[in-house]
Amino acid sequence: MKNLSFIALFVLALSGCSSQQVAAPVSCSASQFHIDYDFDNARVNDCQVVRDNHIVITITPENSPINNSAWYAFKASSLTQKQVNVTINYQGGDHRYAPKLSADGKEWQALEHQSSKDSLQFSLNLSATPVYVAGQEIITNDDYQTWLAKKGQQSHVNFSVLGQSTQGRDIGMLEITQPKNKEWLVVLGRMHPPEVTGALALFPFVEQLLEEGAAAAAFRGRFNILVVPNLNPDGVAMGNWRHNANGVDLNRDWKSFKQVETQLVRDKLNSIVASGERLVFALDFHSTHRDIFYTMPSDYGLNPPHLVENWLNGLASTVAPFVVEQKPGNNPDKGVFKQYIADIFSVHAITYEMGDSTERRTIKAIAQHASDALMTTLLSTPSADFVVTK
Repeated sequence: MKNLSFIALFVLALSGCSSQQVAAPVSCSASQFHIDYDFDNARVNDCQVVRDNHIVITITPENSPINNSAWYAFKASSLTQKQVNVTINYQGGDHRYAPKLSADGKEWQALEHQSSKDSLQFSLNLSATPVYVAGQEIITNDDYQTWLAKKGQQSHVNFSVLGQSTQGRDIGMLEITQPKNKEWLVVLGRMHPPEVTGALALFPFVEQLLEEGAAAAAFRGRFNILVVPNLNPDGVAMGNWRHNANGVDLNRDWKSFKQVETQLVRDKLNSIVASGERLVFALDFHSTHRDIFYTMPSDYGLNPPHLVENWLNGLASTVAPFVVEQKPGNNPDKGVFKQYIADIFSVHAITYEMGDSTERRTIKAIAQHASDALMTTLLSTPSADFVVTK
């Protein structure tokens, strides 16, 4: 999951500007040290060397209004060993992500820092070997393609391209099917570029579905699976902190469908139903300030009414002291994915959120348990119980 070949600085904030930002310079340097953000995923709106050991970075978002999710990452080096002080100023938004340091882009550790609502400060001990700093681990478009291709090598998995994004990047998908199966589980991810803990949950969740053991094999013997792990590759590549290349929040577009990314998923799901098959459950993976599962209300008219409660209550019984927080909600005009699934296909869906700072081993363990528990719950549910009678 962490084959992270590039590190980028996406430090993002609300600027009050409603149009896409003009590309900034791609690096800045003093006499001996260099900070680079000329690569996929990078985002720095301004970079100034104020002394030969101090750099000030200013961050603005791709457009506004926008969710307050300032994201950053960069690569730094020095011709000689040198301590460099870094200040990041957020314009129009607040600090969110605590900085992390990596020597190789794969293993990360917390970086000592000071922060306020609109700025972040830390020091780096540099040498000729670049180090990486980021608000979270970096998962690039290339990392998704590598993961998809690897999973596609399994005998029961098909890796293909759903379609192209606004800027023409491939949106990859996995389909796990058997000819006799008529019921589908749908899994989406990375609608919002900096929400890395959601991605760190999606990978093990899906990998559990693809295991060779008896439980996963039995699940695949009844249910088809569609996985689209990276729906916003343009936003990831551009270093956006919420939106796609058109400056639109994809998880607010599931009602108007003005963006090609949501249209591709809509058309795929419609084709499944048009073929005489049906969806039975859907999840989309995100990150927020705490671990929480946004669900549809049990009295919304979906069958079985308490399917999600039963699943998450079962999960809670196996993962204590981790708290499985359920928050039912119904927002028919908001354009979020789970509401679209409920209203159009009459089945349950959830928004699976992992906290920004949740311990990474916990994220993986919860995802594996959640996947196992969902397979058990769905397998124990007769097909007739998914039929909506309202």
